[in-house]
Amino acid sequence: MLRFPPLALVFVLAASPIHAAPQAKAPSGAPPRLAPSTTPVNPVASTLPSDAELQRIVDDRVITYRDSVGLVIGVVEPSGRRVVSRGPAQVGNDDSVDGDTIYEIGGVSKVFTALLLTDMARRGEVALTDPVAKYLPPATKMPTYAGKPMTLLDLATHTSGLPRMPSNVAPVDLNNPNADMNADQLLKSVAAYELTRPVGSGYEYSNAGFDLLALALAAAGHADFETLLKARILGPLHMANTHIALSADEKEHQSNGYDMHLSPVPRAAIPSVLGADGMRSTANDLLNFIAANIGLVNTPLAPAMADMLKTVRPTQYDELKVALGWHIATLDGVEMVWENGRTEGYRAFIGFAPKLRTGVVVLSNAADTIDDIGVHILDNAQPLRTLRREAPIQPSLFDNYIGRYLVSETFSLVVTRDGNRLYIQGTGEPRAELFAEGDDMFFLRETNAEVKFHTDSGGRARAMEITQDGKTVPAILAQ
Repeated sequence: MLRFPPLALVFVLAASPIHAAPQAKAPSGAPPRLAPSTTPVNPVASTLPSDAELQRIVDDRVITYRDSVGLVIGVVEPSGRRVVSRGPAQVGNDDSVDGDTIYEIGGVSKVFTALLLTDMARRGEVALTDPVAKYLPPATKMPTYAGKPMTLLDLATHTSGLPRMPSNVAPVDLNNPNADMNADQLLKSVAAYELTRPVGSGYEYSNAGFDLLALALAAAGHADFETLLKARILGPLHMANTHIALSADEKEHQSNGYDMHLSPVPRAAIPSVLGADGMRSTANDLLNFIAANIGLVNTPLAPAMADMLKTVRPTQYDELKVALGWHIATLDGVEMVWENGRTEGYRAFIGFAPKLRTGVVVLSNAADTIDDIGVHILDNAQPLRTLRREAPIQPSLFDNYIGRYLVSETFSLVVTRDGNRLYIQGTGEPRAELFAEGDDMFFLRETNAEVKFHTDSGGRARAMEITQDGKTVPAILAQ
């Protein structure tokens, strides 16, 4: 069965403040830069890739296979931090991306929402077990299942039972649906939703849940969400270039976003409801954040960071668990704590291996997944995804492949054409674009999968095979 991992991961899966080392803007092609460690430690053998290997990974994505326009990788460990990069912030501009280039980070924003939650719990302003309704307008109706109320903890662990996105919002911009949703719409959507299982009993990734969490925290803190975030989290961690709303000067340092064909996409409007996404940051700021999480610097937020990992709930994947804002994966004995993000034209991945005290940040200004880079850096036994070059073919050939292909009685693959692009969609899964390698061979950039169509003498496809992670599944065209 074709599986599109819901989180786009590649397995089927105030003592001493932080001071970011000043870094001059490097010209395109400059070697990786090494900043001194913020905490003196005895030298130990690094488990992270070398500078040369990191640069090779970046160059493969940007130059050889054109998976990204401008890519930045940052790593941190007890001996220090390194940042490597390649490509421009904007096509046609010679300014190279670097550790201070601003990217949209999408779902990585959830980690900061969850940290604000645990910090407020430590201050006694909220309790993790508080019902969400306690912090919402009095007339708000919250869905329940068998009388059990939904708690702040349920929202922070994606176990509230709420869907990924509200169902009653008709967005004007399908590329940025959150921008068209306000707090009133969100609350009405939540009130109208009927839970299908007990609260806290199952994992379902929910942007709606984190947006609702942000509304509750703002009410409990008697301030707007961004004000709380800056005062409680971003300020103490010295993340000066991390924001939701950017100043005019900061907008000049933000990279443009590009789709999977490396065509520019419009910059997204700031969401009206915050908590799930909407933040923008830099590799250097996010490395500060990761360094604090693995104890390489002292921060008053350390206890709240530790609290985020104390409650762990299962998901439907054996290798994957969920904590507050974070996901935890254990592969080949290496435990990694991570979160990723995607907006139209951007990708972000942050993570760390607690026992190894190593961390990684990967930021791209294009839509192709970069999660495999982050996973590989934290655990080199995990392979990088196979990179492929797109081949030019006549779009008229796409008509030969359109149709519904049966894998089983309950699962099918639907192939559709939209202009000069071809898409595939499994039952109950999101649509993904197919990219041509030849007249009848295609690949997906969302996951490590390829599709081969089997055609008759007239060129019409009658069957297909889809191969993912070494497994091949046949599908027959429905008559």
